[in-house]
Amino acid sequence: MSKKNNVILLFFLVAGTLFAQKKEQNFELAGQKVQLTGEFGDFETETTIEKLSDGLEILTISLTHQKGATPPEFSLKWKLPSSNIAGYWSSAAFNDKTIGPSWAPSSVRSMLAKQAPVITLFGHDDSNRLTFAATEALNTVVLSSGVKEEDGLVYNEITFFSEKHQSVTDYEVKIRFDARPKSYSKTLEEVADWWSSFDQLMPVEVPEVARKPVYSSWYSYHQNVTMKDLLAECRLAKQMGFESIIVDDGWQTLDSNRGYAFTGDWEPERIPEMKEFVKEVHELGMKFILWYAVPFAGENSKAYEKMKGKFLRYWNGQGTYVLDPRYPEVRQFIIKTYVDATNNWNLDGFKLDFIGRFIADEDTKFTTDDGRDYASVNEATDVLMTDLIKSLQEIKPDIMIEFRQPYVGPAMRKYGNMFRATDCPNLSSVNRIRTSDLRLLSGSTAVHSDMLMWHYDEPVEVAALQMLNVLYSVPQISVRLEDIPEDHFKMIKFYTDYWLKNRAVLLDGDFHPTSPLTNYPMLEAAKDKKKIITVFNDQIVDIDVAKFEEIDIINAKTAARIVVVVNGKSKNFQYTIMDCLGVETKKEALELSDGTYSFNVPASGLISFKATN
Repeated sequence: MSKKNNVILLFFLVAGTLFAQKKEQNFELAGQKVQLTGEFGDFETETTIEKLSDGLEILTISLTHQKGATPPEFSLKWKLPSSNIAGYWSSAAFNDKTIGPSWAPSSVRSMLAKQAPVITLFGHDDSNRLTFAATEALNTVVLSSGVKEEDGLVYNEITFFSEKHQSVTDYEVKIRFDARPKSYSKTLEEVADWWSSFDQLMPVEVPEVARKPVYSSWYSYHQNVTMKDLLAECRLAKQMGFESIIVDDGWQTLDSNRGYAFTGDWEPERIPEMKEFVKEVHELGMKFILWYAVPFAGENSKAYEKMKGKFLRYWNGQGTYVLDPRYPEVRQFIIKTYVDATNNWNLDGFKLDFIGRFIADEDTKFTTDDGRDYASVNEATDVLMTDLIKSLQEIKPDIMIEFRQPYVGPAMRKYGNMFRATDCPNLSSVNRIRTSDLRLLSGSTAVHSDMLMWHYDEPVEVAALQMLNVLYSVPQISVRLEDIPEDHFKMIKFYTDYWLKNRAVLLDGDFHPTSPLTNYPMLEAAKDKKKIITVFNDQIVDIDVAKFEEIDIINAKTAARIVVVVNGKSKNFQYTIMDCLGVETKKEALELSDGTYSFNVPASGLISFKATN
């Protein structure tokens, strides 16, 4: 893989080792004694180690075979003391970041459309203890860590080619070991930058509108969408600062059984006036994004007959077949679907769902027989999505493409510029965890919350928690704005205005979700001279007043108290306290110096400090 130019503090190559028919090789990588094992057969295997700085090294493993053969399963294994290792972070860990025992280790299985090939072992102080990541973004790679009871060591492993694979003549992968003592969040951010530095993993451009609030039809209307209802919602959403609408599942069929038996033809049966609908949304000054399930040809669709014999499998219970992207006719059919929709209806983007269904299984034949021009499902999917985004950008350079978790690995950033937290309706804390996880690996790709919804009888302070848990991502709203109580409407308007005014800090600032082991009880972002801190339970907030001219602390809990410990040289501030409707409850001047301060901040409200000297 070729890399862009980047600044390297220290660089040298450890002499490569070339070996064949060898089962084991031992070497040191970033201070870890690593063992490479595998039945390599007639494959010649070369390893080189590149040192970028103290504690940061990259191992390159190259396999070559003169005639071509099925690549062998091989692994890297090592162990390290569990000293100050509190847990592990992976894109799949979600709300349990504890490390399992060695006989049931914590792990992440990564491939093209699912998860990401990285694990971070973090300390009780949020420090990076060891982060290991691979450039294998297409094929399945399994990373794991487990504590052995007998010796208190953490046993780690990275395994390649554990699943069937077509023959290859050459293969190369890079593995990054980072043991530098910095915050785990910064270390993961640098892994994302590392991935995006490779030509094969270069992210697609992110249009500015992809970084602005979105109204979604899914939770508010599900499949019962109409042009009249959604235009009414758009008029209100636009007033609040929402710049796009996503029309979700239901527009393409009159069937309301929540399955996919009628999916695949993508004719606007429920909204036949689609072109006029898009035009009227555009006249409101909003963008229009439409939902599609990429791999499906429902058993009751015309697409089923057209693509018959070109399927990976049948999805029992959902009434649909999964198309096989290894057929050129399938790729052409899928791409034409989106190109035609863009041209015919003047769409601005697509919410592309279920791409993770493009996956091989034990029955998949890894050959180019029967009209397939690719043996690998992953490679064919990569070609499909690469050609698709290129075709759409030729029509609209600022096209928006959304994927949701877990379709969020380094390769997915090549095709999508919006990553959304997976479905978590009415679960504010889950949305916080998922959006924070996404932020850590997404780089410049816009991270969106799952659509916000709540019961309309909720007290406004409780409803506001849905907003406050996702402030460090792009909010998507899916309540019926015409039906919610007036105070709910005011709350959304106030915090949307706040988000828009502080978007540069919230989205582009140095982001740190504290204490991953306890699911991020406090989120922080800082940019230039401003810092925003959101607190989700009763705990002390440490701030260094010398570093910032503005500090906002958001009280994302029901207890009306914020406790602040001030460090650094004293500074004069004026502070303002507001409730979740934006009503000012207190305003006064205060000198902050070393010490502890307690403030009465309404539930779901905020306190804002501005320096006066």
